[in-house]
Amino acid sequence: MNRVLLGVRGLERSEQIEKVTAALRKVDGVSSVKLGEPGQLEVEYDPFKLTVMDLIRSVREQGFLAGML
Repeated sequence: MNRVLLGVRGLERSEQIEKVTAALRKVDGVSSVKLGEPGQLEVEYDPFKLTVMDLIRSVREQGFLAGML
């Protein structure tokens, strides 16, 4: 498993955080999603199933800008 820290712009309210974390948890290959500093998510994932760009795309599909920190 690999870990990546994603920065997510506009991730401020609890319902926004839940929306994005739920979407990431549904991605095949994601084993955990943890909230870090405000606007940051730590994602543990299987690098044989997906890439960091797949994670970023999943966040963007929820209407937020994201990037690797």
